Amino acid sequence: MATISADREFYDRVIARKGPDADQVGFPPFYPERRIILRGNDISVGKRSVSQGLTPDIDLGIAPADVGVSRTHAVLHIDGDALTVTDLGSTNGTSVNGSDDLIPAKVPVALRSGDRIHLGGWTTIVFTREQV
Repeated sequence: MATISADREFYDRVIARKGPDADQVGFPPFYPERRIILRGNDISVGKRSVSQGLTPDIDLGIAPADVGVSRTHAVLHIDGDALTVTDLGSTNGTSVNGSDDLIPAKVPVALRSGDRIHLGGWTTIVFTREQV
């Protein structure tokens, strides 16, 4: 399960460090938490683009969209009980569990249930293993 939310603490850190696009990113006044059941082995994360033919499994382009999220931002890979996240070379990077250090592009990073992935200017995705 992926739970997507607007993370004020992450947003404040991005603004404080003057991260990329910080001057363009605003925190949304309302962003309902979304839950997505993960299916398959490779789950794409990004923003939908009709003109580019992109339809990510986790579409972060739904309003209010985080302008700091790239169209093809990251991919999650599930192999049995193992889960990894790989940043695909996004403009603003990806970090894990509140770290200000970005994960290296194109290098899978292992995750555990409950880990938080931060991308864009305020988006956080929490992964949990749940029986459905």
